[in-house]
Amino acid sequence: MSRGSGKNARLRLVFPKRTAYGSRVNKTVIEVQVRAVLPTSGGCAVFLGNNDKVFIIYVDQTVGSAITMFMRDVSKERPLTHDLMGHLMTALGAHVERVIINDLKNATYFARIIIRAENELQQKKIVELDARPSDCIAMAVQQKAPIYVSQEVWDEVDDMSDVLRKMEEEGLKPDPETESESSEEED
Repeated sequence: MSRGSGKNARLRLVFPKRTAYGSRVNKTVIEVQVRAVLPTSGGCAVFLGNNDKVFIIYVDQTVGSAITMFMRDVSKERPLTHDLMGHLMTALGAHVERVIINDLKNATYFARIIIRAENELQQKKIVELDARPSDCIAMAVQQKAPIYVSQEVWDEVDDMSDVLRKMEEEGLKPDPETESESSEEED
């Protein structure tokens, strides 16, 4: 783990990555936070970043609304899908340890969710699963787990800091009506 210096210092961590043959290689990652979730005509734009850079991942409306509700600690009348996943993990003695957005191919992001579980005998287990970045982000926000981006992805994405700053200056925020519509559930 290393830290830069100054006000724009960023935390760099190196997590081992297994190759197809089981050997381990180190992959540098950068911690990011969800900076904003804004509705678009086709879903939601999730702005991820830190003081150095911000980039966008587009997600469907339901996951964008779930991320927003977790960010705002909105209570729901009935559990939604990500709530169910969180309750199930808690019941099994597991929690999200971290999320890594680890690849970008043909404008599609890939991610891994790392889950730590402990059974009633205090035996610990780490499970790493391939998952949609949108679901990983929702689960990380729900469980207050860190979100990381691989150095390769970080270097490839365009910096959207100015776009986010301009939108914030103009007062653009997520639409509360959009959020409440997605929280309604059919039985």
